[in-house]
Amino acid sequence: MGRNLCNSNKIFSILLYHIFLISVSSTSANEPDRLALLDLKSRVLKDPLGILSSWNDSAHFCDWIGVACNSTSRRVVALNLESQKLTGSIPPSLGNMTYLTKINLGDNNFHGHIPQAFGKLLQLRLLNLSLNQFTGEIPTNISHCTQLVFLQFGGNRFEGQIPHQFFTLTKLEGLGFGINNLTGRIPPWIGNFTSILGMSFGYNNFQGNIPSEIGRLSRLKRLVVVSNNLTGPVWPSICNITSLTYLSLADNQLQGTLPPNIGFTLPNLQALGGGVNNFHGPIPKSLANISGLQILDFPQNKLVGMLPDDMGRLKYLEHLNFASNRLGRGKVGDLNFISYLANCTSLRILSLSSNHFGGVLPSSIGNLSTQMRSLVLGQNMLSGSIPTGIGNLINLQRLAMEVNFLNGSIPPNIGKLKNLEVLYLNYNELSGPVPSSIANLSSLTKLYMSHNKLKESIPAGLGQCESLLTLELSSNNLSGTIPKEILYLSSLSMSLALDHNSFTGPLPHEVGLLVRLSKLDVSENQLSGDIPTNLENCIRMERLNLGGNQFEGTIPESLGALKGIEELNLSSNNLSGKIPQFLGKLGSLKYLNLSYNNFEGQVPKEGVFSNSTMISVIGNNNLCGGLPELHLPPCKYDRTYSRKKFMAPRVLIPIASTVTFLVILVSIIFVCFVLRKSKKDASTNSSSTKEFLPQISYLELSKSTNGFSKENFIGSGSFGSVYKGILSSDGSIVAIKVLNLQHQGASKSFVDECNALSNIRHRNLLKIITSCSSIDVQGNEFKALIFNFMSNGNLDCLLHPTNKQNNQRRLSLIQRLNIAIDIAYGLDYLHNHCEPPIAHCDLKPSNILLDDDMVAHVGDFGLARFMLEGSNDQTSLSQTMSLALKGSIGYIPPEYGTGGRISTEGDVFSYGILLLEMIIGKRPTDEKFGDSVDIHLFTEMALSQGVINIVDPSLLYEETGETNQEGKSEDKTQEIAVMSEEDHKGFVLSWMEECIISILRIGLSCSLRMPRERKPINVVINELQTIKSSYLKFKKRWRIP
Repeated sequence: MGRNLCNSNKIFSILLYHIFLISVSSTSANEPDRLALLDLKSRVLKDPLGILSSWNDSAHFCDWIGVACNSTSRRVVALNLESQKLTGSIPPSLGNMTYLTKINLGDNNFHGHIPQAFGKLLQLRLLNLSLNQFTGEIPTNISHCTQLVFLQFGGNRFEGQIPHQFFTLTKLEGLGFGINNLTGRIPPWIGNFTSILGMSFGYNNFQGNIPSEIGRLSRLKRLVVVSNNLTGPVWPSICNITSLTYLSLADNQLQGTLPPNIGFTLPNLQALGGGVNNFHGPIPKSLANISGLQILDFPQNKLVGMLPDDMGRLKYLEHLNFASNRLGRGKVGDLNFISYLANCTSLRILSLSSNHFGGVLPSSIGNLSTQMRSLVLGQNMLSGSIPTGIGNLINLQRLAMEVNFLNGSIPPNIGKLKNLEVLYLNYNELSGPVPSSIANLSSLTKLYMSHNKLKESIPAGLGQCESLLTLELSSNNLSGTIPKEILYLSSLSMSLALDHNSFTGPLPHEVGLLVRLSKLDVSENQLSGDIPTNLENCIRMERLNLGGNQFEGTIPESLGALKGIEELNLSSNNLSGKIPQFLGKLGSLKYLNLSYNNFEGQVPKEGVFSNSTMISVIGNNNLCGGLPELHLPPCKYDRTYSRKKFMAPRVLIPIASTVTFLVILVSIIFVCFVLRKSKKDASTNSSSTKEFLPQISYLELSKSTNGFSKENFIGSGSFGSVYKGILSSDGSIVAIKVLNLQHQGASKSFVDECNALSNIRHRNLLKIITSCSSIDVQGNEFKALIFNFMSNGNLDCLLHPTNKQNNQRRLSLIQRLNIAIDIAYGLDYLHNHCEPPIAHCDLKPSNILLDDDMVAHVGDFGLARFMLEGSNDQTSLSQTMSLALKGSIGYIPPEYGTGGRISTEGDVFSYGILLLEMIIGKRPTDEKFGDSVDIHLFTEMALSQGVINIVDPSLLYEETGETNQEGKSEDKTQEIAVMSEEDHKGFVLSWMEECIISILRIGLSCSLRMPRERKPINVVINELQTIKSSYLKFKKRWRIP
C-alpha cells in the first residue's frame, strides 16, 4: 500500500510539473501583450474617467477594461477605448500584439504620429483612430494589414497624401479620411476596392477630378467628398453606381449640369448634396423618381429654371434647399410648385432664398407639412400678402420672408406658430398694425419687422415674449407711446430698435430694467421729457441712440456708469447745460454726437474729446474751447481779474525767470541741431537709405538665391518680387524683396519702406534685417530689402488656397482670432505708439505674413506715411497710390478715392474689410459682390438673417470637427455634409454663432463709410481679446480640444 501511495505522489508531482510548464509557456507567450498595454498606459497623460485604473496586477490583463482576449491562447484580440476622453500618445509596442483583430481608439485626444509598427498587425480587421489629434503622415506600413475591413482616420490632423501602398487593402468595406489636412488626388486604385460600402474624403485639400474608376464600385452606398478643391465634371464618374444612398459633393469647384436621367441611374439615394459648387442648368425632373430621397441640398450654385412640380412625389423628402441660385423668372406663378410639395408630408426644411422667384405666395403654402421647421423665402421678388394659411404650420421654428415686396397686413393667425423662434419680415411693404397675436409666440428669440409701413402702436402683449433677444421695428409708421411692457423683457440682450417712427411721450422709466441690453435705438421719433437717469442700470449697453427727438434738460450724470458704452448719440434734441466731464472719462466711448442741441460752456479735451473725428458738437452756438479742429471760439474769462492776477509779483517773477531759461535752452538746442545737420550732410551719399540700415552686397544676395532662380521665387508685391535666400554669413533664411525700378514710384517706395521700418520694432511688424542699394551684373541700378523669412507664407494663401497650395492647412477660429489680434496690435503700435503716427496705407491679406508659430506680421510698408507729413507729400502719395493700389481694390477706404487725406482711420477701414474676409472666406472683389452690394453690406444684411450661411465653410467644418465629441464614428460628421443654415443648429453650437457675429460686428464697425465712425484700433484689440477669452473659457468648461 505504501508503494502505491509513493507512485501516486510521483504521478501527481509530474502532473503539477506539466501544468507549471504549460502555465509558464502561456505566460511567456502573452507577456508582450501585457507589456504593450502597460506601455500604452504609461503614455496616457489624462484619464478623467479612470478607465485605466484597473490596468494593474490585481487582475489578469484580459480582465482589464477595454481589453478582450482569446479564451484559449489568452492573447489580446481586441482593444476598445472609444470615447473615454483619454489624452496621450500611441507606443510602437502595440505592434507586438500580433493577435489583435480590432483597435478602436476613436473619439479621444490621442496625439503624435501613428507608429509604423502597426504594420505588424497582420490579423487586424478594424482600425478606428478617428476624432483624435494625430498628426504627421499616415504610415505606409498599414498596407501590410491586408485583412483590414474597416479603416477610419477621420477627424485628425494628418498631412500628406494617401499612401499609394494602400492599394493592397482590397478587403475594405469602410474607409474614412475625412476632416484632415490631406493633399494630392483621390487615388484611382480605389476603384479596385470592390467590397467597399462607404468612403469619406471630406474636409481635406484634395484636388483634381473624382476618379472615374470609382464608377466600378457596385456595392458603394456612401460617398463623401465635401469641402475639398475638387474640379471638373463629376457625374460621369458616379452616375452609374446604382447602390448609392448617400452622396455629398458640397463645397468644391465641381462643374457641369445635373444629368437629366439622374433619378434613374441613382434610384436608391436618400441624401444628395452638391451645394457651393459651379453646377448650372435646370433641375432634372427625374429627381422625382428617387422615391426614398430625404435630403436634396444644392445651395450656392448657378442653377436656373423652375423647381419641377414632380418634386411633390417625394413623399419621404425632409430637406429641400436650393437657396442662392438663379431659379425663377421674377413672374407671376413662379411658386405654383409649392402646391405639389404639400404631398411631401415629411418635409421639415424648405429654403429657396436669394433666387429670382416672383409673383405672390400661393395660399397652398398653408398646406405644407405640419412637420415644417424652417421656411426660408427671403431675398426674392415676391409680392402680394402673406397667406393666412401660414398659421397652419404650427411646428415652424424659423420663418424668413425678408427683402421682398410683400404688402398687406401681417395675418393675425401668425400667433398660432407657438414654436416659432425667429421671424424675419423686414425690408418689405407690409402695412397695418403689428398683430397682437404675436404675444402668443413665447419661444420667439428674434423678431425683425423693420423697414415696412406698419402703423398704430406696439401691442403691449409683446411683453409676454419672454425669450426675446432682439426686437427690431425701426423705419415704420408706428406711433403712440413706447409700451412699458416690452421694457420688462429682461431677456432683451442684443437689440431694441424702434428708431425712425413717430413715438411720442417720454422714454419710460422702465428702460432701466434692460440691464442686459447692448443696443438701444429710439432715434428719429418725437419722444420728449428728460433722459431717464436709471439708464445707469444698463451696464452692458454698447450703443445708445436717442438722437432726433425732443428730449430736454441736461445729460444725467448717472450715464457715467455705462463704462462699456461705445457709441452715444444725443443729437438733434433740446438738451442744455454744460457738457459733463464724465463723458471724457468713458474709456470705451469711440463716437459721441451732441450736435444740434443747446449746450454751452467749454468743450472738454479728455478721452473721446481728444479726437475731433470721434465727436460732433456742431449746432451748439454757446460752446467754446475744445480742439482747434472744432473751430469753436475761445472761452471768455474775466480780463480785469486775470490781468491783476498776472501782474502780481509772485506770479510775474517766476514766469519771467522761466521764459528767460527757455529762451537760452532753445538757443543751445538750435545751435547743436545746426552743427549736427551740417556734419550729417557732409557724410551723406546719394542713397538716403544708408542712414537707416546696414548694407549687404548684390553678390551676396545673388549667391543666397542661386542667382534669383525660379526655385527661390516666392511671389510678387506692389513694387517688386520676393525671393527666398540663405545668407552665407550665418546660414539664416531670409526673404529678399527686389524692387522693380521700372515701376513708377518703386524707388520712392524703397526709401519710404526704409524710413518706416528702420526705427520701429514690434512683434507683429515684419522686421527688416538689412538692405541693398547697388548695381547688378548688367550694370543696372538694384535695390532690395531683406526681411526675416516667414515659413507659413501670407494670409491670402491660407484663406484662399489654390490648387498649387492645396497642402495649406485650414485656419481654425482660434487661429483666425489670434491673427486678427496680431494685426490689430501691429496697427495699434503704428497708430498710437509711433511718433509721429504711421499709416500703413496698403493693408490686405497678402501683406500679412505668418511665422513658424503662426504669429502674424504686418509687412509691405512701401506706401506707409508718417501722419505729420505736409500736404505736398500727400499729393505725391496720391499719385503713387493710384498705381500701386490697383491690386488692393476692395480694401481701399472710400475717402482715398475722392481725394481725402491719408489717415490711420483708412487703415482701420482696410482692417475691417480684412476681418470680414477672414470670417466669410470671400475677397471683397468676389464675383458675388457688385456695384449695389459690397462685402460690408452683404455681411450687414446677413447679420439680420442668420450668419451661418455666409461663413467660410472650412471654418465651420474645422470647428465642428473639433467639437463633435458625441458621435462614435465619422458617420455623424458625414450626415452634416449636406445640411444648410437651418440644420446647423444640430451641430454648430450657439456659442460658435454668437462668437462669429461678434467678430463680424467689429469688422462692420471698422469698415463704416465715414472715417470718424470707425472703431479705434485699440478698442478693436480689447473687443477681440474679450471674444477670444470667452471662446477659450467655453472650450475649457466643456472639455472641447
